[in-house]
Amino acid sequence: MATKKISEERVILGIDPGTNIMGYGLIVERNIGHAEMLALGVLELNKFDDHYTRLKIIFDRTISLIEQYHPTELAIEAPFYGKNVQSMLKLGRAQGTAIAAALSRSLAIYEYAPRKIKLAITGQGNASKEQVALLLQRMFKIAKMPTNLDATDGLAAAVCHFYQKKPQADATTTHVAKSWKEFIANNPKRIK
Repeated sequence: MATKKISEERVILGIDPGTNIMGYGLIVERNIGHAEMLALGVLELNKFDDHYTRLKIIFDRTISLIEQYHPTELAIEAPFYGKNVQSMLKLGRAQGTAIAAALSRSLAIYEYAPRKIKLAITGQGNASKEQVALLLQRMFKIAKMPTNLDATDGLAAAVCHFYQKKPQADATTTHVAKSWKEFIANNPKRIK
């Protein structure tokens, strides 16, 4: 993938945090409303026994991705609530480490629940990882899919954010339509 800075284009880094495997994906908005995938992968942390070493590696890899692709926004999956408190604590630390890395480079941070991410990609909040991966493969025409679906989960976070947060040119010129008729008149290209 390209390693040069993407100028004047919206670049989103999506992360699926984890202390065993961290998934990530990057997309760029080349034309308004059209996203293109820049990168997709995982950071495997299983080979490191020390939890704090894993956190350092998460921080360093997140910084590396930021320096390589120059995103301005981070979309990260929120931890889901489970019964194992220790697992939740470790997952929260992994998420916090990735967020701290992004904040150290002045990225805007956006957090999405797993259900919201699945809903944005598939239209179903209870979709499986495989369903999410299949739709992303079709969307971005990915020839060779990663064996680990945490990679597509990271990409899904970026795509969810892309759909949720449309950049606005100038907040002072934003106008909220007072009726459907006014909305349609102001947005003829959004009607199909």
